[in-house]
Amino acid sequence: MALVTFLLFTCFVAFYATWKLRRDKLNTRDGYFLGGRSLTGIVIAGSMLLTNISTEHLVGMNGSSYKNGAIIVAWEVTSALALIIAALYFVPKYLKMGLTTIPEFLEKRFDGLTRTLVALLLIISFVATLLPIVLYTGALNIEAIFEISGLLDVSQKDGIWITIVVVGVIGAVYAIFGGLKMVAYTDTINGFGLLVAGLLVPILALLSIGDGNLFEGMSMVFENNPEKFNVVSRESGIGEGARTAILPFEVLFTGLMVNQIYFWTMHQSIIQRVLGAVNLKEAQKGLLFTGLLKILVPLIIVLPGLIGFYYYGESLYDNPDSVYPLLVKKVLPLWLTGFFVAVMMGAILSTFNSALNSAATVFSLGIFKRYISKDASEKKLVKTGRWTSALLAVFAIGIAPFVANAPDGLYQLLQQLNGIFFIPIASVIIAGFLFPKVSANGAKIGLVFGLFFYVIMYYVLEVNLHFVHIWGIEFVLNIAIMHLVSILFPMENNFEMKDAGILDLKPWKYAKSFSLFLVIITTVLYLVLGNV
Repeated sequence: MALVTFLLFTCFVAFYATWKLRRDKLNTRDGYFLGGRSLTGIVIAGSMLLTNISTEHLVGMNGSSYKNGAIIVAWEVTSALALIIAALYFVPKYLKMGLTTIPEFLEKRFDGLTRTLVALLLIISFVATLLPIVLYTGALNIEAIFEISGLLDVSQKDGIWITIVVVGVIGAVYAIFGGLKMVAYTDTINGFGLLVAGLLVPILALLSIGDGNLFEGMSMVFENNPEKFNVVSRESGIGEGARTAILPFEVLFTGLMVNQIYFWTMHQSIIQRVLGAVNLKEAQKGLLFTGLLKILVPLIIVLPGLIGFYYYGESLYDNPDSVYPLLVKKVLPLWLTGFFVAVMMGAILSTFNSALNSAATVFSLGIFKRYISKDASEKKLVKTGRWTSALLAVFAIGIAPFVANAPDGLYQLLQQLNGIFFIPIASVIIAGFLFPKVSANGAKIGLVFGLFFYVIMYYVLEVNLHFVHIWGIEFVLNIAIMHLVSILFPMENNFEMKDAGILDLKPWKYAKSFSLFLVIITTVLYLVLGNV
């Protein structure tokens, strides 16, 4: 029955997306890489959420909340603030310029070499961090629920490896043949499935704990350890113990928001959905609806971990990433596990596909067309994008098994590695918008400095600072160095942002009021849960 429900839901998603794409032209640049610039607000929100939420969240964040409490919620709720900034400031400018990729802006603002450097860093970050961790956590979850190793009569390690290969191949097929629109449509259906299946886990667990009373179950979980529900960490981000701290509250005011602004306003795999919007109104709707979902999504990726502590106590502290799969097996009826694993598969594929599609877009348009084949036709660019996706998928599948046994959990590992790439790129893009006197030479020196600064401070010198504090210091130093270099090597020509005339740029009339609503909810959440 579990296998039947898994196959039914998976086949339905594939059939629906294929049917929706039956009349689309996938051999053109905009058609393949941007979904024909036809995406609406609901599709954008569903796709952005599922691109972001994958098994590294379901497994990793629930594992972290089980061990460290609800302080991890900051990664989610502060995203709403970054999405407001994206909707009101960055995206209107992106759509005005008619961008296909974020590195494309860097060429317009600085020069081609800056664009190429950032494009290469993006591709490396996808292959070295995001894709392998998504595949590994997905395989871990599927193995724990379906026990693939037992079915195939192999070791658990081999079972995870086989699952990684199968999931990676399926994901690559989606990305290679369907382009962005295929990814977006499958995301929308899987996103709905994720909300339903994800909410079922804590609901069924609380009903079981409270003998059929949801609120009684919640009360019992809370009373078991109230401190776990506090969203304000008492950890110190400076001095002894700072390196092993999970998320000190003070980092919200240093590097965390810089990271959030980068991820939700500049990260190619996320913002590519918005670049494919039919107009500015739908783009803003998609971003702000995503902001609301990000405030609600801790019910799926934080609460189950807290429930896991009620069931297992400290017995799984040495392996917190096993908590969520164990909880799923404990509370879900067998016939529902197939549907749940299908949704998990969708979440894995969504993030995996999106990263592959984005990397292919960046390589084809930013590197191949610029340096290898300047006169490449649109069909050749699409073909190149497909080959790029295939090659990167092979690399990611090969690296995935090596991310096992992260000492602080897989989600924490992902964030630590992201700092190598995210902050330098963010500082260059933000300088491009906010500081008109920063030159191309300043941008390149700032980018290189940022990369080495983080690696030396965190991995070589091992300074007693939380890694998010290092992000904040790095960002300030990057901006300062870019200004200093720009004084020595000033800009030759002033940058002027031109309207490409591609889309309707009339904003959504409720954008500002909805943004205020999100700010109020975020503030209230911290005021209420910060005093537990």
